[in-house]
Amino acid sequence: MTFNWRWDFTWEILPQLLWATLNTLIAAGVGYAIALVGGLLLALAQRTKWPALTFVVRELIEFIRSTPLVLQIFFVFYVGPQFGIFLSPWVSGIFAIGLHYSAYLSEVYRAGLNSVAPGQWEVCRALNMSPRVTYVRIIIPQALAPAVPGLGNYLVGILKDTPMLSVIGVMELMHTANALGSENYRYLEPFTLVGLIFLLISLPTAGLVRMFERRLRLRLGL
Repeated sequence: MTFNWRWDFTWEILPQLLWATLNTLIAAGVGYAIALVGGLLLALAQRTKWPALTFVVRELIEFIRSTPLVLQIFFVFYVGPQFGIFLSPWVSGIFAIGLHYSAYLSEVYRAGLNSVAPGQWEVCRALNMSPRVTYVRIIIPQALAPAVPGLGNYLVGILKDTPMLSVIGVMELMHTANALGSENYRYLEPFTLVGLIFLLISLPTAGLVRMFERRLRLRLGL
């Protein structure tokens, strides 16, 4: 392997890396959408009137957070079939990412829900609002503002964790770069491009999250 930069090789592999970038964005986007919904459900499940359910959900979250994502990816893809669950590498990887980050986002949601002033809950009870209306129209909108920074951080985290999908053969960005390096015995250009692509994705994403947070706070008058 040489360390002399070759521009001809760079332009040759760039289209393949850009196509793999699209796969990475799809995996991160779908996984994040699953985590957003799953995390909210897990957070709400810890606020029920049934202590047994709260305990089970709490232990499930701790178990998921205490085990590596790569292990969960392997488990879903290789162990799942033993229980009759046959998923493609793409579906397995996206599901594992969504499940893994659901546990983390549930803690972000929980902190946001706990930050809502007790008086808001009391007003909802005084007005005899149903739990659904209370959460959807009053509590969750107020809880989102303090939760947005944490939610945004985990979005960037998901983007950086998508290379783990390569362990089950998903052709995301890192897997493609490694394959190109192996085929051509040159790793400098593909891995450097991967780093630049992740940087160009992560920085604007973080900026958009901060912009969304400011707009949300202004809308809620916070």
